[in-house]
Amino acid sequence: MIDLEREFLRKRDPVVLAALRSSVVGIAGAGGLGSNAAACLARAGVGKLVIADFDTLEAPDLNRQYYFVDQIGRPKVDALAENLRRMNPFLTCEIHPVRIVPDNIASLFGGADLLIEAFDEAAEKRMLLDAWLRLFPDRPLILASGLAGFGGNNAIRQRDLGQLFVIGDETSSCEEGSAPMAPRVAAVAAMQANLAVELLVSRKIGPRRSRCSG
Repeated sequence: MIDLEREFLRKRDPVVLAALRSSVVGIAGAGGLGSNAAACLARAGVGKLVIADFDTLEAPDLNRQYYFVDQIGRPKVDALAENLRRMNPFLTCEIHPVRIVPDNIASLFGGADLLIEAFDEAAEKRMLLDAWLRLFPDRPLILASGLAGFGGNNAIRQRDLGQLFVIGDETSSCEEGSAPMAPRVAAVAAMQANLAVELLVSRKIGPRRSRCSG
């Protein structure tokens, strides 16, 4: 019988992997951004994810969220934890089926090294931003802004504002009755996850360039 954990981790940079496995990432929201970012981080080898979302999965969500038809009707955090365990059985996944409000942000994400914002609504993003900067001004917050539609790869960018990072085109929004599409949502979510990995590694072991060229 193979040693699954050893084989699962065999092709990882051991120094980077050690930094990631000792890290905790918070994800505020388990929709298109949150579910796709969580999948990237689980595969990357982050040790623990803390994910909060009050919502249940609906059929229209499947156009962009990391779920499956047989999970419709289930709480998103439950279904996402199940999917993440199938990708990485060595991940610790702490889930909270609750609405995120200013009064519970510290209790939900106080143990996280950084937080990924994965909300749909601008008002929720603002609420989280204000609370996080007040509670944890020295910990990174990775926001997404502007990911509607399709195409426009060159418009997606990252802005660094101290411990606040914003990823997206910062302009696009959906027309009424339409939803964002998987390619752009997943691209922004992957950029959020990639930045999270970079920040975690940099904060724990200093700047380090990937040994892979492609």
